[in-house]
Amino acid sequence: MGEAVEFFTYNNGFSKVHYGTTHMIVDQNDEEEEQQDSWFEEEIDVHLKWSFALNRVLHRGTSEYQDIALLDTKHFGKVLVIDGKMQSAEVDEFIYHECLIHPALLCHPNPKSVFIMGGGEGSAAREALRHKSIEKVVMCDIDQEVVDFCRKHLTANHEAFCNMKLDLVINDAKVELEGREEKFDIIVGDLADPVEGGPCYQLYTKSFYQNIVKPKLNQNAIFVTQAGPAGVFTHKEVFSSIYNTIKQVFKYVRAYTAHVPSFADTWGWVIASDQPLHIEAGTMDKKIAERIDGELLYLNGASFVASTILNKTVAKTLKSETHVYTEDDARFIHGQGVAYRN
Repeated sequence: MGEAVEFFTYNNGFSKVHYGTTHMIVDQNDEEEEQQDSWFEEEIDVHLKWSFALNRVLHRGTSEYQDIALLDTKHFGKVLVIDGKMQSAEVDEFIYHECLIHPALLCHPNPKSVFIMGGGEGSAAREALRHKSIEKVVMCDIDQEVVDFCRKHLTANHEAFCNMKLDLVINDAKVELEGREEKFDIIVGDLADPVEGGPCYQLYTKSFYQNIVKPKLNQNAIFVTQAGPAGVFTHKEVFSSIYNTIKQVFKYVRAYTAHVPSFADTWGWVIASDQPLHIEAGTMDKKIAERIDGELLYLNGASFVASTILNKTVAKTLKSETHVYTEDDARFIHGQGVAYRN
């Protein structure tokens, strides 16, 4: 009972919301009444799309920097979408954010200060603030509008936004880091994916890592960044390039991955330092128990060690990758940012 869904394409390339008859409802008078469901559609590649049903659109607009949508979905709860790309979903964001934050802090002997580039939804800050040793977390996001509506709608992060240890800054992370005199134990790249015309691709370059990030790291400090899709078919988009670029700047570099259901792919992160990264399951479990408030939902020592063991296809690519990410020779995932469309 139902008919094919019609897909509508918007001229600005923004995330599509389309409508179609999905089922029929019979009332007490046996009269059939059509009920429509709305759907969000993400174009993953030219010939590949992924969609899911919505309860409602909580917010949709275009800021100075990017297209933004906050959607209430039937399957993934509230989701944040930027420039047509899923950034975070309420039901499984803990996978992404635990993988992003905890390995770096657990590899550090005694982390006290964290600088988060991006992270406007507040989830990365929330996870960092769970570490008992942390005295200060700076979260620097370029987009006030993203921060404001995440702060309003994402109730899981209200406590983090109100935490006295959090220093929330609205600024370009490059400008903010460059202008600060202080150094940090951990610097985190929780940036939007590099899309052509988006605001973030310059924060994945060798010059940025070498000239801006590294000078702001304390001794024994660690840098970690999200590095985009890392699946068998998608890891060559940006993941392998980001990994190889960071290898040009830091002495010890590890890539690791995890499947994130709402991203419809395996995701990648890269952790780096000029000091050895000690990754041992039993030691990490001990540190998790001693250092972190509350129980992690996804990460433990064994799962993190496993996440650093890449499948043969991805490992081979990372080993042979020669591309270095620069302003003049950047790679992008599929999609377009506001600047490109304008």
